[in-house]
Amino acid sequence: MAAPLDDVKVIEVDSWMATPSAGAILADLGADVIKVEPLDGDPMRGYSRPAKLPPEIKDYDFQFDVDNRGKRSIAVDLGSPQGQQVVHQLIAGADVFMCNLLIHRQERFGLDQATVTAVNPRIVHATLTGYGTSGPEAWRPGYDVTAFFGRSGIYDAMREGTDGAVPMARPAQGDHTTGLALVGAVLAALRLAERTGEAQVVETSLYETAVWTQASDYAITAVDRAPLRQRARENMIVPTANRYPCGDGKWVVLNMPQESAWPLLCRIIERLDWLDDERFADIRGRFAHMPEIVAGIDEALAHRTRDEWGEIFDAEGMIWGPVLGLHEVVDDAQAEALGMFPTLDSADIGPYRSVGIPMRFANAEVGPRRPSPKLGENTRDVLAAAGMSEAEIDALIADDAVREAQERRV
Repeated sequence: MAAPLDDVKVIEVDSWMATPSAGAILADLGADVIKVEPLDGDPMRGYSRPAKLPPEIKDYDFQFDVDNRGKRSIAVDLGSPQGQQVVHQLIAGADVFMCNLLIHRQERFGLDQATVTAVNPRIVHATLTGYGTSGPEAWRPGYDVTAFFGRSGIYDAMREGTDGAVPMARPAQGDHTTGLALVGAVLAALRLAERTGEAQVVETSLYETAVWTQASDYAITAVDRAPLRQRARENMIVPTANRYPCGDGKWVVLNMPQESAWPLLCRIIERLDWLDDERFADIRGRFAHMPEIVAGIDEALAHRTRDEWGEIFDAEGMIWGPVLGLHEVVDDAQAEALGMFPTLDSADIGPYRSVGIPMRFANAEVGPRRPSPKLGENTRDVLAAAGMSEAEIDALIADDAVREAQERRV
């Protein structure tokens, strides 16, 4: 069965997680993705949180793997003229060039849009940065915790009340969201390049993507410029769209903001007296007395576990969700049914579970094909396929313009 992008070649010059995650998606969709790394490797190699596993496999870099599986690695010194020529030769035979370099670094290494499209007049040139390639702060480096969560307002909107501490995101949430945006732009640009025969230049940024994820809030804020009202549990608009702890310390989230959900919830938690209480007669009254209502719901839910309440909510037609720990999600039956954690097989550690991309095809082969490459693992093969002789490759290695495979993965 064919893969959607099995005729597409991608050259990526990137590091860390955002742009690499886009490359991993394209590889899962069948593209031949060649990762160009510096001679000492992507700094993400070996940076990951170690897994709590037996000694023989605990040092495997699972976080690097998820963003770089299915790719081929070539180690190149982009600061040398020979290294730049190597990458240009690869670009000449590619369909897509992706990078996360700021503009001044693109120009320094001969990877800016003008140079790349001159080398290949039909290529898609795609850039992902923290803050975009134009404007007064295009020079500013950005990670997802700074550009995606901080600058965009997400952190502020997630405070628990006006004076709440700024939360801290888990790794790469903004990176992977922006990676999806870059994939969408690349696929659209590929379609346009096919139709016009002309190079296409696309970009996205952590900052822009984060604002888009909050479009429902920004649709109003862009007009009225008013600060967002921070929401603690005790000042949510309706009690039937809130989160609550259960008797086992685990939490549930309810999301039924319609008026009809109030009497249903009162009946489920056996607080029918609230239906006759004039203070709670309408949405305004309930909002005014939200602290008391939240305390009452907390008290009622404390009598059963999360899973017990879940069975009751399902039977009563409530729209709810459990607040799962990550360790629970990997064993969730629904995740299993959707194939969210596919298994790969590594020559180093054997079979292991990875994380699937959030898309499935009925009539195409999509998914991870092989583990991430070791640094420079494919240097010689990639250069030979690009038309270089063994002597030319040996000379580049001798000059330290490129590097061959390293024995260790990190």
